[in-house]
Amino acid sequence: MNGNLATSLAADIMIVDDTPDNIRFLSTLLQEQGYNVRKAINGKMALTAIRTVLPDLVLLDINMPMMNGYEVCQELKRDEKTKSVPIIFISALDDVTDKVKAFHLGCVDYITKPFQIEEVLARIENQLTIKNLQNKLRSQNTELQNALEELKTAQAQIIQKEKMLSLSQLAAGMAHEVNNSIGFIAGNIDFARQYVQDLLELINIYQQEYPQPTPTVQTALADIDLEFIAKDVKKVLNSMQTGAERISTINLALRIFSRLNESDVKPVNLHQGIDSALVLLQQRLRQEERNREIKVEKNYGKLPVITCYASLMNQVFFNLLNNAIDALEAKWETAGDTSTPTILIITELTDRQTVIVKIKDNGTGIPENIRQQLFNPFFTTKPVGKGSGLGLLTSYQIVVEKHQGNLTYQSILGEGTEFILEIPVSLKKISDKATVE
Repeated sequence: MNGNLATSLAADIMIVDDTPDNIRFLSTLLQEQGYNVRKAINGKMALTAIRTVLPDLVLLDINMPMMNGYEVCQELKRDEKTKSVPIIFISALDDVTDKVKAFHLGCVDYITKPFQIEEVLARIENQLTIKNLQNKLRSQNTELQNALEELKTAQAQIIQKEKMLSLSQLAAGMAHEVNNSIGFIAGNIDFARQYVQDLLELINIYQQEYPQPTPTVQTALADIDLEFIAKDVKKVLNSMQTGAERISTINLALRIFSRLNESDVKPVNLHQGIDSALVLLQQRLRQEERNREIKVEKNYGKLPVITCYASLMNQVFFNLLNNAIDALEAKWETAGDTSTPTILIITELTDRQTVIVKIKDNGTGIPENIRQQLFNPFFTTKPVGKGSGLGLLTSYQIVVEKHQGNLTYQSILGEGTEFILEIPVSLKKISDKATVE
């Protein structure tokens, strides 16, 4: 026995023939060669046996009662589970049309009776070798596909890590510089308000003590409209105060978002993280060129302090809110849409000692054909330059791998999407596999 045949000794071969002598002869021949042999005397029996345990090869007679070989082959090729099983027809029919029909139905070979033993064994060995090579090729393709997915994921993680690190460093640097500058302004507004008030009172005293000013003073008073300035200067100072407080709020949001100089895992208030992301997205929520403002509704539950990767969770909130705004903007572009664009944020504590955060929009929804790809690296429906496709992947990795949580979504096309993330109140064990930073 040659080496190639030896590699196929454990192959399982199904013989389907309504003639007992043919089955007996072929069965004995193949068993002597070391093959495992199963037998069926009609088409129905063959289909049941093949679907129960897939053979490596089927030797199929054509002329059988009730269900002929062509019909059996057709049924096997129609079934997703059995269509890859190779079929060799062994038949006394030697007309070209019979052979053409057999190949059209999906057989891999055709042996005409009476046959030579050497020919049968050679054709069987050839088909088993092809099948083994196909199996190896499929296995290698699967390994390559898995390796490619791992490579894409690793690349996405590196890009997102560098991107978020740069963003956090920029946010922390801006917060530091702005904090110094706004400190000067905010710290001096009260003094300026008092000084202006003192000067106005002094001018009022002068007007009482010298009710008849000189022509030069009268001209100057008319030019500057002292009465208007006295009323408006308070409004100016109040506006400056409001602006300074607004900048301080944004600055605090930057510091909360970056958390660059804080420990990775720490107890935090999740609501502060969500609010900081909303502050940073205010420009997108209230763009002046729009005729509608995105409404944000918050239904915060009573949450305990959560032990987590604070800066990473802030990234998740930022990504999900940013995607919600994208979905709402896409819906705005739909002619005739008059709904109020809304983002609803709900937080709640479960009896499982986990926290659930829901971020829901009434935007476009997610089409059915892309839902399976939603968390794939670099997958995005946005135009070039508008998105890298890393936001949802990174969010999924942060929630699932870093925090042993869950990130799911519900979506109705045309009505909106709700993302639901759930993480434990206390991060008990840092995942060794997690690589998102």
